[in-house]
Amino acid sequence: MRNDSNENIEFLYRSIVCLENVEDCKSFFEDICTKSELLEMSRRLKAAKMLSDGIVYSEIAARTGLSTATISRVNHCLKYGSSGYLNVLKKLEIEDKKH
Repeated sequence: MRNDSNENIEFLYRSIVCLENVEDCKSFFEDICTKSELLEMSRRLKAAKMLSDGIVYSEIAARTGLSTATISRVNHCLKYGSSGYLNVLKKLEIEDKKH
């Protein structure tokens, strides 16, 4: 990847970290992503949650509309990735227990 691409990605990450609440996130992501991109990301996160809850691929596919290939990729990330899904799911679980 070119250096300017790395800088652009870093700028995106920093921008996301600046968001303070759900409304900020909604506004930002609605502007930066298409509806289909948002839907795809949300389906992948839902699949990660379902996989971590022990739900089988066929059920995840039926409930999310994702292909089994995409579910497999999400599962691979859960097991061998950068812990991004796991980190978010853990934080969401903690947040849900507060409410």
